[in-house]
Amino acid sequence: MKILVTGVAGFIGSNLAQALLDKSHQVVGLDNMSQGNKFNMAGFDNHPDFSMHFEDVRDLAALIRTGEGCDVIVHLAAYKIPRYSDALDTLTINAAGSENVARAAVEHGCKVVAASTSDVYGKNPDIPFTEESNLVMGAPTVKRWAYAISKMFEEQLLFAYHERFGIDVVMLRFFGGYGPNQNLTWWGGPQSVFINSALDGEPLTVHGDGQQTRSFTYVSDHVNGIIASVEKPAANNLVFNLGQTREITIADLGRLIWRLVRGEDNEPKIDFIPYETFGKYEDVQRRLPDVNRARDILGVSPRVDIEEGLRKTILWQVARRREMGISTPDPVL
Repeated sequence: MKILVTGVAGFIGSNLAQALLDKSHQVVGLDNMSQGNKFNMAGFDNHPDFSMHFEDVRDLAALIRTGEGCDVIVHLAAYKIPRYSDALDTLTINAAGSENVARAAVEHGCKVVAASTSDVYGKNPDIPFTEESNLVMGAPTVKRWAYAISKMFEEQLLFAYHERFGIDVVMLRFFGGYGPNQNLTWWGGPQSVFINSALDGEPLTVHGDGQQTRSFTYVSDHVNGIIASVEKPAANNLVFNLGQTREITIADLGRLIWRLVRGEDNEPKIDFIPYETFGKYEDVQRRLPDVNRARDILGVSPRVDIEEGLRKTILWQVARRREMGISTPDPVL
């Protein structure tokens, strides 16, 4: 198939592009490089079945142009949870990008596989989350919910386009992705920052009390789910959770990373940062998926446990830092 991937120079997009090319699909990449990284595309940017377009998902004409002849659009370009900025970019970029993808799909009669997020479950206390679980948001004065709300809008929008125009859509709720090509800042998640801190021998910065749990999912498990959603008609017009089913607290994640980088005999110093630092902010205590639907329909289940995945990720991050000219010690692992 010929597949347009938005956000192709980002974390999941670049891993997906390589995997699709390995399966002999053609890939059309679109990225404005606001968060993407040229290093992420080094393995495939000269591949004969890959073409790159430096465009913005807010540009409808660009999406229609690059989507011509495509069978599927995989929409990954997005802005994430606003911690250190206001929520406007998160809301407007995600809303406009999603609608432009939908309009381009109607224009070309192609399927849409779109990235949603586990964040849509919000403050729902009922664990594990199924795809039919309630989506419970906090107050509109708490900007932390902007990302989740933008993705809830995307889900509703794409299913509305399916109902009115007949395009097939698949929504994928990702849980805690990490691995090669992840962003090295908070944009990439706490594991990115913890690995940098451990390599540099600096205190780990943990938001809140660190007892909130997450399900961290190695990127290949996310990619396998995306490809199954692209290739399998049985996935059409459904929502799927894609994630690891093991929980770990953020504080324990930091300690595990520190041990893998610096050895058993070293205890990390942890700086606990109150949520008030970000203004009026809320977090959720647990985030755990039910993945039975993905197993039964997509035929995928998480394969990489967190210790194995972190070892691979740490080795990759060491190499990336050295590519960037950052002095980096060898990890213990």
